[in-house]
Amino acid sequence: MGLRICIGGATGWTGSALVNGVRAAADLELAGAVARKAAGQEIGGVKVAASVADALSATNADVYIDYTHPSAVKANVLTALDMGVAVVVGTSGMSAGDYGEISAKADKQGLGVVASGNFSLTACLMTRFSLLAAEQVPDYEILDYAKSTKPDVPSGTAQELAERLGRIQPSVPGVPIDKIIGPKEARGADVGGGRVHSIRLPSYVLAVETIFAMNGERLQIRHEAGSSAEPYVGGTLLAARRVVALKGLVRGLDNLLFGTLPAEAKKA
Repeated sequence: MGLRICIGGATGWTGSALVNGVRAAADLELAGAVARKAAGQEIGGVKVAASVADALSATNADVYIDYTHPSAVKANVLTALDMGVAVVVGTSGMSAGDYGEISAKADKQGLGVVASGNFSLTACLMTRFSLLAAEQVPDYEILDYAKSTKPDVPSGTAQELAERLGRIQPSVPGVPIDKIIGPKEARGADVGGGRVHSIRLPSYVLAVETIFAMNGERLQIRHEAGSSAEPYVGGTLLAARRVVALKGLVRGLDNLLFGTLPAEAKKA
């Protein structure tokens, strides 16, 4: 019998791709699914539950994967941990404070949580390369692109990146924000020390770009997603396979794959 997986948001864009990915994997088993509007229906051979508590009560899942909604994700994760289930979080919208609460709960329960703003391998590399650059170049800003109807800002990818860059080297505007002439919002938002500009327009799926600058030179590191959810499946399932051996919170797929950078660990 393979590792038993319960998927929250099983009818969504990424969730439905994950259902197929789990069913196609020889070492994984789809044990449960959560989708409020599809409750009572069947997906991938399992009955869909209306809540995480209902789904986990009805099955002996090893891992709960959350791709639901920013308004629900924190409660979902805490519920799973309270019920003794390790968690992989792909939903965006949580704050650093939310993750602090989840980290404390995971430590208390002796369970693993892997959370990443983006589970694609190329996005993971963009994050790691940006962190390495920030160790050497103090001046940077982040551009965060997504579809016009995305309600949360910044995206999970950009928020995680900004907070982690801010721990290594806060982005300090050349002109202090309180000295700006004009609308201060035009200079973006301070997100954990990283300055982020969120752009929401039709035709974008998700893109994040970090621009580093020194006198006479610039470095731009950019990741852009296509229209398929497939890039997120491999990284999410990799995390699901590893999270059962962890205790506590790991943020960022790159940290799971490569370990925490010493500069970031010192300031965490």
